Amino acid sequence: MPDRLAARLAAAALRLPPIRPGSVRVSRDIPVRARDGVVLRTDHYAPAVRDAPTVLIRTPYGRGGPLRLLGRLLAARGRHAVIQSCRGTDGSGGTFAPLVHERDDGLDTLEWLRHQPWWAGRLGMFGVSYQGFAQWALAADAGEELRAMVAVVTASATRDSTYAGESFALDTVLTWAELLHAQTVPWLARQWELKRGQPRLAAALRHLPLVDADRVATGVTIPFFQEWLRHHSPDAVYWRTRVFADRVARVRAPVVMVTGWHDIFLPAQLDDHATLRAAGAQPRLVIGPWTHGSPGLFVAALSEGLAWLDEHLTATPPADEDPLRKAPVRLHVSGPGGGWRDLPAWPPPAVETPWHLHPGGELAVRPPVTSEPDGFRYDPADPTPSLGGPLLVAQRAGPVDNRPVEARPDVLTYTSAPLTGPVEVIGPVRAEIHVRSELPYLDVFVRLCDVDRRGRSWNVCDGLVRVTPDRFPADPSGTLRVPVPLWPTAYRFAAGHRLRVQVSGGAHPRWARNPGTGEPLGTAVTLRAGWRQVLHDPAHPSALLLPIVHSAPAQPPI
Repeated sequence: MPDRLAARLAAAALRLPPIRPGSVRVSRDIPVRARDGVVLRTDHYAPAVRDAPTVLIRTPYGRGGPLRLLGRLLAARGRHAVIQSCRGTDGSGGTFAPLVHERDDGLDTLEWLRHQPWWAGRLGMFGVSYQGFAQWALAADAGEELRAMVAVVTASATRDSTYAGESFALDTVLTWAELLHAQTVPWLARQWELKRGQPRLAAALRHLPLVDADRVATGVTIPFFQEWLRHHSPDAVYWRTRVFADRVARVRAPVVMVTGWHDIFLPAQLDDHATLRAAGAQPRLVIGPWTHGSPGLFVAALSEGLAWLDEHLTATPPADEDPLRKAPVRLHVSGPGGGWRDLPAWPPPAVETPWHLHPGGELAVRPPVTSEPDGFRYDPADPTPSLGGPLLVAQRAGPVDNRPVEARPDVLTYTSAPLTGPVEVIGPVRAEIHVRSELPYLDVFVRLCDVDRRGRSWNVCDGLVRVTPDRFPADPSGTLRVPVPLWPTAYRFAAGHRLRVQVSGGAHPRWARNPGTGEPLGTAVTLRAGWRQVLHDPAHPSALLLPIVHSAPAQPPI
């Protein structure tokens, strides 16, 4: 069968022991009954060994494709692989409601596992993206039987990623809703839509009001999309049972986290890492030059994940086994002359250095000088576009040449002189932008770029903050100091390159456009344009604050 061949090829590529014919027994569509009677369809890949541990994967994306490959790889390594479709997906009963049922359904599945004749009392979990959310929903209540977790481009809490900067991650949420709906349409119809470039989704991302965007994209109403438009407030009761961040500190199983610098969940995943460390755990963290769907991410997840499960699911590890034989943190420093680094902790020691915005579009470490502000007009009817960066779709994500967007009149740029030596930045990045606005409702978008010797401007990291009246206090001149957290990064700016900072009023459709009116997120249709000023005088020292570290020699690739 094709999946058997793919598993053998994958084993060879990852330098794993060869998969012997007949070494894996597969049972498909097993009915596992949840406490409310809903049947959860489940596949079981059984190894040809006794007393084998179990690896559970719960997914809304179907049990075929890469998961069949993973099931065979796990079973060939002496693990029971149990792959289950979340309720309302791929044959499982009930209705899929993101994050609602994962804890209870996970616990019911664990109880089912305990009654299987092959259950050995040792559990691992593996999950990418939503599959990882399902892990965190269960992990704190799984007991001592849970021995290991592999969490790939995922996090315990989705609320802050959905409303990053208190805006709305429109591209991610609507694209994900369309992707889930596409699993219910005939295969040929889906392929035709992809071949046409998904024009319905593109139209939906432009559409107002957003409350109709799901129907434009898919032809149907997506309940969770409607709910996420309504429950925008950080105090919304809706999210209290749909985030699991308060459970992370209770997880005792060893966790390996694999993510990428341009992943949509990177800040939230690093929050989970920090929570585990603060609770005394010793998670392993791997961050590569990947987006949410990079092929390299999948290879790294298999390599790291299988090794982690092997290490922690063994009933009697060798006496000389050192569980910390690997560095706790392994990350890729992007940019010319970068490479892989092994570190004892995240973030590494660094000196936070302000790079100040100066008149004439200059960026420099010297203090600000007396100067007139720079201005631009933001028009939500022609919103400043997003270009690359952390997006759900890998083909559009990651570093791209930003010169097209930097040429727009609604984007301010500040560029350093050519560097006389390399500058290496590793850790959290933030900006403080002093803004005056014609309108009380606005967004502040900040992006750091690397300008190479040919003048190409490659995005490194960015962030956006939504401003509403009274969120940030104004000084007597009406100026707001807006703190903007950017995505963390590890980047080496080469000698001769220049640093560039963009400041603009949005990045659409990655973030929903700010209509400038304060109307509710889902129903806003009135668009108001307005002028913004960015100040950079001594009383208003707008700056990008970078964690500067000493350079270190590159290490072999992962």
